[in-house]
Amino acid sequence: MLPAMDVRRRHHDVEDETAGEARLLAEGITAKRDRLLASLTLIAGIGLIIAIPFALRTGAEFFMPVTAALVVAIALVPLLEWFERRGIPSKPAAGLCVLIFLLLAMFAIGSIVVPASDWVAQVPSKIPKVRAALAPIFDLYKNLDRFIEKTMAQIAISRPPSRTVQVETPNSMLGLLTTSAPHLLIQLFFSLLVIFFFLAGWTAMRKKTIVSRGSFEGALTTARVIQQVVDATSTYLGTITLINVGLGTLTASVLWWMGMPSPVMWGGIVAVANYIPYLGPIVCALLLFLGGLMTYPDIWGALLPPAAFISFHLIEANFFTPMVVGHRLTISPLSILVSLSFWAWVWGTTGALLAVPLLIIMKTIFSAAGTPDIAGFLFEHGTLTHIGDPNEEEEDERQEMQPAMVDTPQRPT
Repeated sequence: MLPAMDVRRRHHDVEDETAGEARLLAEGITAKRDRLLASLTLIAGIGLIIAIPFALRTGAEFFMPVTAALVVAIALVPLLEWFERRGIPSKPAAGLCVLIFLLLAMFAIGSIVVPASDWVAQVPSKIPKVRAALAPIFDLYKNLDRFIEKTMAQIAISRPPSRTVQVETPNSMLGLLTTSAPHLLIQLFFSLLVIFFFLAGWTAMRKKTIVSRGSFEGALTTARVIQQVVDATSTYLGTITLINVGLGTLTASVLWWMGMPSPVMWGGIVAVANYIPYLGPIVCALLLFLGGLMTYPDIWGALLPPAAFISFHLIEANFFTPMVVGHRLTISPLSILVSLSFWAWVWGTTGALLAVPLLIIMKTIFSAAGTPDIAGFLFEHGTLTHIGDPNEEEEDERQEMQPAMVDTPQRPT
């Protein structure tokens, strides 16, 4: 009996060993298959990310107005909801939002473009005045150039003959607008239609998106992400618009006091350009310096307008904007610079204006949905990591509900 039991025991041990090896082999094959599928997905995702910028740049005539219209429409959602809470149906409320936006845009464009055309027309007649104001700088440059020529002659380095390049400029601002007006009008009309239909169907679209989720948790997450995107975008654009209008008004008032022509135009340029972080204020300062050269007799007078604007901008950027916008919309300067350079390369000036709003929208979505952990995939297992503190909103809600939960018995764990 004992030898038979030993044989059966050894047989069972062999079977268990074989089953364990088979299980380990199956788990290894499954892990390798999952790793291969994840690698292919990662490679396809990287290829898609590389291809998207070129597709956006090539199809700029379609993607740029659509994207700009969607950003504006998201920023107008709080105004739409304000009209709807007062009993106005969705379509008339959307029409009112589009009308208000169009009136503001026409006022801004009219206050900038019409005076700017006069300034452009005065450029040829103001060139001697600008040259006279810049005479000390030109003299310094000539002396430096002579010194360089003498130095290079002493070391027997000959320079190739310089070539003269003639650049033809438009004869007038009117001619430039006339040639590009039909294309701009078509894009503007298309953008307005996108804004109107987006706002007109916003309430029904949001309700359908939330209701179509398969679980209550999914519906709650979808509703929260939608609300966060709308709140973040509209809050940023609304506060920055008010700040820029205030900065432009203050700059225009000081320029009017200085006696500089077209102060409203300069204030409008400051307000619009200040939407572009870092680069916009630099361009404004250079334009104000050029306008000062065309207005004042010497270079010291020409430095007063940009100096006043730079002073106001430093106060606004370092004290007022952080106090008004708050810490929730604080974005890394590196992220802003990367987004600014990317969208400016893709869509030019319009892309630079949309860089920060698009960055806010994508940051809000990724904060809720999570982003692929590339380092974790390469060196560990790979997960979805959330930007910032993923439980910040839940913690706020828990603190708000804490007084109501004092007398509520807790379930045993």
